[in-house]
Amino acid sequence: MTMNRISTKEDATLVSCMVDLHNVGTFNTDTRFKAGYLNELEKMLEKVLPHAMLKATPNLESRIRTLKRD
Repeated sequence: MTMNRISTKEDATLVSCMVDLHNVGTFNTDTRFKAGYLNELEKMLEKVLPHAMLKATPNLESRIRTLKRD
């Protein structure tokens, strides 16, 4: 079993897409994102990084949790 390590470029793109998603306003509430935002984030990342093959669960969910902690 291989681990899918997220690179620095992918981290930067993930954060950028999350900011874009927040600014659009469709998937955010006062303090959090609404349900379904991970799937939309996955679609956004697929357009920017087509060969990264990052899935909403477990890749993005886990990485967002790690970024919150750091």
